[in-house]
Amino acid sequence: MRANRRTDTKPEMALRRELHRQGLRYRKDYRLDLEGARVRPDIAFTARRVAVFVDGCFWHACPQHGSKPAVNDWYWTPKLARNVERDRAADATLAAAGWQVVRVWEHESLEQAMAAVIAAVGARAPAAPRQRPAAADCLRASRSADKI
Repeated sequence: MRANRRTDTKPEMALRRELHRQGLRYRKDYRLDLEGARVRPDIAFTARRVAVFVDGCFWHACPQHGSKPAVNDWYWTPKLARNVERDRAADATLAAAGWQVVRVWEHESLEQAMAAVIAAVGARAPAAPRQRPAAADCLRASRSADKI
């Protein structure tokens, strides 16, 4: 199982390339420490609070293309069920923290995936920017500290 990638899968890379080509900037495999859980979306738009997951049909038990291995059923059935449960828990945790979750199956076309991501990112207003003190205020503060 060491050869199975957690990140940088072919469908994920194709989606990221197209998002970047469209001018959208994102974080990849960005760890979010949220109340009660840590979540690592494949693609995270932090300013807009949109988390994108590119799910593999086998590993996430796709209803259309997911297959059950015939060998070692005692191992694979609970494992795949835990993956789905973990996905649902991550969705709930992200939603509770104010994030919008977009899940894309690997069998979906790139156009469908892009449409879903762009719709989610475009629908969300960016979080309020942090207020930085004006440069003049910083300069005054540093000069007054020097006089003390």
